[in-house]
Amino acid sequence: MASTFNTSATNGDDDKGVSALERDTLLMHASGRPGKIEIVPTKPLATQRDLSLAYSPGVAFPCLHIARDPSLAYDYTAKGNLVAVISNGTAVLGLGDLGALAGKPVMEGKSVLFKRFADVDSIDLEVDTRDVEEFIGAVRYLGPTFGGINLEDIKAPECFIIEQRLRELMDIPVFHDDQHGTAIISAAGLINALELTGRDMAKTKVVVNGAGAAGIACIELAKAMGIRHENVILCDTKGVIFQGRTEGMNQWKSAHAVATKARSLAEALEGADVFMGLSVKGAVTAEMIATMAAKPIIFAMANPDPEITPEEVKAVRADAIVATGRSDYPNQINNVLGFPYIFRGALDVRASTINEAMKIAAAKAIAALAREDVPDEVDAAYSGRRLRYGPDYIIPVPFDPRLISSIPPAVAKAAMDSGVARKPIIDMAAYKRELSARLDPASASMEAITEAVKANPKRIVFAEGEEEKQIRAAVAFSNAGLGHPILIGREERIRATMKNIGLPVAESLEIINSRLSPRTGHYTDMLYERMQRKGALYRDAQRLVNQERNIFAALMVESGDADAMVTGLTRNYWQAFEEIQKVIDPTPGELMFGMTVFIAKGRVVFVADTTVMETPTPEQLADIAVQTAHKARQMGHEPRVAMISYSTFGNPSNDRAERVREAVEILDHRKVDFIYDGEMGADVALDPELLGHYPFCRLKEPANVLVMPGLYSATIGSKLLQKLGGASVIGPILVGMSKPVQITSMDASAADIVNMAVLACHDALK
Repeated sequence: MASTFNTSATNGDDDKGVSALERDTLLMHASGRPGKIEIVPTKPLATQRDLSLAYSPGVAFPCLHIARDPSLAYDYTAKGNLVAVISNGTAVLGLGDLGALAGKPVMEGKSVLFKRFADVDSIDLEVDTRDVEEFIGAVRYLGPTFGGINLEDIKAPECFIIEQRLRELMDIPVFHDDQHGTAIISAAGLINALELTGRDMAKTKVVVNGAGAAGIACIELAKAMGIRHENVILCDTKGVIFQGRTEGMNQWKSAHAVATKARSLAEALEGADVFMGLSVKGAVTAEMIATMAAKPIIFAMANPDPEITPEEVKAVRADAIVATGRSDYPNQINNVLGFPYIFRGALDVRASTINEAMKIAAAKAIAALAREDVPDEVDAAYSGRRLRYGPDYIIPVPFDPRLISSIPPAVAKAAMDSGVARKPIIDMAAYKRELSARLDPASASMEAITEAVKANPKRIVFAEGEEEKQIRAAVAFSNAGLGHPILIGREERIRATMKNIGLPVAESLEIINSRLSPRTGHYTDMLYERMQRKGALYRDAQRLVNQERNIFAALMVESGDADAMVTGLTRNYWQAFEEIQKVIDPTPGELMFGMTVFIAKGRVVFVADTTVMETPTPEQLADIAVQTAHKARQMGHEPRVAMISYSTFGNPSNDRAERVREAVEILDHRKVDFIYDGEMGADVALDPELLGHYPFCRLKEPANVLVMPGLYSATIGSKLLQKLGGASVIGPILVGMSKPVQITSMDASAADIVNMAVLACHDALK
């Protein structure tokens, strides 16, 4: 269903002050189902019996059991995996006091991060009051519903009172991420920075600028880990917080007042080892940094702009270690490294609170992970940077898949050791394996591919450049820093469309009219040379180059004038594929076919061939298996291949299954380097219980690559799953072409087109 939302703020002449990022963000939030979260049932509700078990009359039984033993709520309800993100909107994401309702997009976003990174279900709750007692009263009675409370974007000093009181009143973890999340990640970075510079924590002199929630939490955690009270100077907008100061003080600032002659931030920084900034852009100058001790550690964490940039620091102190809150610099202090995994560990042991021991354990686990060898897939995702422990890598990157198996176990163990765990974990090794299985492999794979493309930007042709979706996709591709987009079409049409939909003229966009291009003659010669012995005249080649944008785009890629192309909105898949084949050949020794990636319930399944070959021969089925397995590996998945048939290991017996059996025999002779078996039904391939009925089967886990016996079954099954199965879909991805080309479906969204453009550019990296 089309989205209906007010676009008046992002269209026309009134739109001059609106950035492309703002437009894209508003469109993303408003398109489809508004917002970023929805509720999905976890049990079948298809029949009357299902309803009678889930609701009346059967639901009475778990109710009665919980009434007798409240701990059973964790067994019979979602409580044990449910966190509330609660705010009153008084300190929204550096924007200030916007109020509860305006803060809702941030809280929904936080809920999404909980799910994405740690598989924690989360619901945002916006409490419309600035009164501390009213807020506490509204939250304290929610304990039966949730396994934990994540307080968010509440201004200081009220946040201190609220968190402390709720921790006393509730028997579930209460955690204010603005305070403790930043403190934990910065503490992890500090552990490694001190180690790299050869410092003793007990002798380290620290200056903190910013006496709000995060600044005070950072000081308290640093002191708990060994930084001495007298070696920490806290500053606010009025200067140093010293013993005897009365102006602008409160009990939380007073707790960190020290005896010092320094009265300004500049004076405090003289000879200091560490600066931690949680204040505002420009609060620190290069001159101040120059007065610090040798090998200074500077954590400039103000958002969106740091107190001082790494470039400004390096200009005066080449020996400095620098961290910021920004993703475009090394050493990002990013709370997403902490809160999802801290709650994951706390929930899994049913902790009654998140205490100091758990925070320290999280910080140490994060620091330790940065010292480990970085897996190839993580290194590849951040190509262009060397992810090796050292001054530019003291904190793991947010998309490191090892975070989920490193931090929650450390937090859970600390909870058990400190006596706040109500359900201790017996087998920690099994727990770590279970955690790794929770991670959404598709998100990690696409992020790795996207980061690799961003680090090695390519020139990509959007063949249907006059189409609104392709224009939006090209602009989004450019704005994301993914490469250089080229739109094929008439410039006046494209510019008019951009104006009508409120997109600014982007200098990074290149527009080429095939009729007017100085390369048209060269492309015509190229095409005629390929077609002259296939019944084509020169004027036929000339007409195709002038009028068929897919052919023009393909010629750009074939000649090296562009690195990749994407198309598909105005032609069905097979027609677009036929046009491109006039220009680009298969990779020597490989087949061309379509592979579709399905993501559902945390599983990723590669299905092929979904677009090209009607009835593959046994040899072709074997080739498809080999190439799809290779592609799966490129996307970060170890292939387990099932050769699919309606027959499972000869039952029912039929000659039509023979092609699939022969394909398996061919793979046997080739001695391939991946696990495979067949012929088997799709249900057996995907269901571990059914797979268990065949102990001789080489697949000991469900398959993640399905090689289909023919195009009919592949296409019908894929489209049914896409429309009815609730799966996310990537593709079909064109495999086996000698140049990077991807074809979208005709109903693709701008976001789908961007994904396919990223995949095409990723192919160009090889």
